[in-house]
Amino acid sequence: MRASRLVSLVLLLQNRGRMTAAELASALEVSERTIYRDTEALSGAGIPLYADRGAGGGYRLLDGYRTRLTGLTAGEADALLLAGLPDAAAQLGLGAEMAAADLKLLAALPEELRERAERVRSRFHLDAPGWWRATEETPHLSAIAAAVWDQHTIDAAYRRWDGAEVRRRLDPLGVVLKGGTWYFLARPHPDEGRPAPSGPLRPRTFRVSRVCGLQVRDDVFERPADFDLAASWAQWSREFEESRHRLRTRVRLTRRALELMPALSSPITAAGAEGLEPGPDGWCEAELLVESVAVATSEFAAYGPEIEVLEPVELRSALAGCLRAAAALYSR
Repeated sequence: MRASRLVSLVLLLQNRGRMTAAELASALEVSERTIYRDTEALSGAGIPLYADRGAGGGYRLLDGYRTRLTGLTAGEADALLLAGLPDAAAQLGLGAEMAAADLKLLAALPEELRERAERVRSRFHLDAPGWWRATEETPHLSAIAAAVWDQHTIDAAYRRWDGAEVRRRLDPLGVVLKGGTWYFLARPHPDEGRPAPSGPLRPRTFRVSRVCGLQVRDDVFERPADFDLAASWAQWSREFEESRHRLRTRVRLTRRALELMPALSSPITAAGAEGLEPGPDGWCEAELLVESVAVATSEFAAYGPEIEVLEPVELRSALAGCLRAAAALYSR
């Protein structure tokens, strides 16, 4: 651990120039006393490290000195794939590795490219979660990620959407960050007490924040040779969205409703109105897929008088009741 810190200290001075003990301690997350000991050790090992005293002083390397200790460790190489997502890397337990890989990468670049890389980093920032959404608590994320890397089976206590807690033995195959929410895809083991299925079980998707207990087993599983994380996630996402939009409706829309639809409705719902133009009376008719009567009632209420539900009758009645109640409330 100390050897890695010493290399990071040298790389910091190589990339940034003169730095004070306080600045080095902050960057390496150690005390200033530790920095004093580390700089003495580096000087004793022959690293041309100098300390300038007084105002504006600090530690620096001899002009022109460049270390060749820039080879990446396995963890640092993994972290490079998350270089644009520092928060995600930290949640996965790769924050320190990413910082070290970043230093080594910059140190390996010629000065012109290093300055360009620094300029890009200072002018581009990715904030993955959507607006008004707090980051979910995912205390088991790093353990799940480690099980994915090492192909270890896990025993998970999982809270379903209805609040019931179930226990599952799973082979975790990959993790996915979607709009600030972490998921993992895993192959379930057959439930005890039930007959085993005739074929291999299909990987399922789990939300990391709903894992309320986790034990990583010593068992090592064989990863399916034909498993493709990106393709499996795309297929599951498509099936999930389609499964949630089963209610077919017939509605009338104004031009204003057509303009509002991309913002107020899901892409699957909005797809039913693409390319439509209002007639001479200012209205057009469309068939829209929605999740349910309850969801469509609150969704369509946001359109106010710009939409009229024709079918199904139960949705028309529910929306009319919602709007009457709102009108009554504000007519007092």
